[in-house]
Amino acid sequence: MVMSVSDLLVDARETVLNGVLGVDVDAVLNDAPAPENASPSGAEIAAEIKRAVNVFKATAMADDGHRVDYASLRDSEAYATYRAVCTPWLRRLAPTSLPTREERLAFWINVYNALVIDAVIAFGVEESVTEGTAGVLRFFRRAAYNVGGHWFSAEDIEHGVLRANRGHPYVPGPQFSSSDPRMAWSVYPLDSRIHFALNCASRSCPPIGVYDAGNIDAQLDLAAANFVNAEVEIDSEAGELRLSQIFQWYAGDFGGRAGVIEFLLRHLPESEEREWLASHGSNVRFSYRPYDWTLNTQTV
Repeated sequence: MVMSVSDLLVDARETVLNGVLGVDVDAVLNDAPAPENASPSGAEIAAEIKRAVNVFKATAMADDGHRVDYASLRDSEAYATYRAVCTPWLRRLAPTSLPTREERLAFWINVYNALVIDAVIAFGVEESVTEGTAGVLRFFRRAAYNVGGHWFSAEDIEHGVLRANRGHPYVPGPQFSSSDPRMAWSVYPLDSRIHFALNCASRSCPPIGVYDAGNIDAQLDLAAANFVNAEVEIDSEAGELRLSQIFQWYAGDFGGRAGVIEFLLRHLPESEEREWLASHGSNVRFSYRPYDWTLNTQTV
């Protein structure tokens, strides 16, 4: 098979970036072999990941999902079981075993959030995922699982799978080349609400939730509404809309400026401020609050 110039450039970019960042694409956090005496289905593996995140929430997270007690989780039986029993099964998962879009959305959101927690503990992060050489970019590339025999970093999951292969906002090109076998997992079409379901272990992130294929649409709606209601500030006197930087980094996912306004109007509660935004959205000034990358840790 002859690769296109675009595919060659994407593959070369990944090789160079991983080399510069010191990322070993053979290193994964689920390197323990899966037990040979059972073969759970894709649905059963997805259910185990979901169950694990629920246990994490019950034993080591604040009720609102914003903070994680990483120290107690690291020493817990729940985490040991997750590492030894649950994640090794991911190595045997095939795309066809989760056939519906809803199943893949819920599965990959839960995997992403669990992987980030796992990586914080495994890498010994103390203050922020930005610490160390190259900070955020390196953390989200080093944090990786083997899924179905392929290396999936947190960055791959977010940009290649859940954002329908749109690619990192500050790295040119798609996340995967068109010939990459991981493209079989990409979720189309892009749903911009996923940005409010993914937690990057930082204080400005949306809270950690647990997602279910049967309720994914309602859950994503609730996640988006909760984040918008908590984080968006409308100052009608100043003619200003104060937003999370998520709306700046991923403006294209929302359809640009007009799309952001439409998204906010869809998820904001009825109020005078919302009515003002509906009338003045074309003239409002956008400003973005600095993102707080401080680790979302606390004792719970």
